[in-house]
Formats: sequence, C-alpha cells, structure tokens
Amino acid sequence: MAIIGFLVFGLFVGAIARLIKPGKQNLSLVMTLVLGVVGSLIGGIVASFFGTGDIFELNILGAVVAIIAAVLLVGTAEALSSKKS
Repeated sequence: MAIIGFLVFGLFVGAIARLIKPGKQNLSLVMTLVLGVVGSLIGGIVASFFGTGDIFELNILGAVVAIIAAVLLVGTAEALSSKKS
C-alpha cells in the first residue's frame, strides 16, 4: 500500500512541477510520473537528512523539496528532449 501511495504522490508532484514550469512540455504521463517519483525520493532524502521524517514519510519539508526537485528535473528533461529534436 505504501508503494501505491508513493506513486500517487509522485504523480501529484510531477503534475505540480509541470504546472509551475512555464511553457509547454512534451512529456508523457509516464515521464511525469517518473520525474515526480525521482523528485519525491530527493525530497524524502533531504527531509530524512534534516531529521524531519523517514524517506517514505509524507511531511512538509519533503514535499516542498520534492516539488522543487521535480521542477528542476522537468526543466532538464525538457532541455534534453529539445536537443534531440
């Protein structure tokens, strides 16, 4: 059940990151999920480092860092996909 919650939160983080990032991104739903999950992992690691919770525990610091990381990842993915075109 925790894995499903993590995936849902990752999709939420990826969607929020795409809304924050200006412009149109040519990313699929799966890529949004992957970038959101990676951002969530980064947020969980940072929150765990600061002692505010476990890596898989939902907390404010982890969520904020996850969204920031996902915005950066969406920008990176967008830049890489535009170089290929």
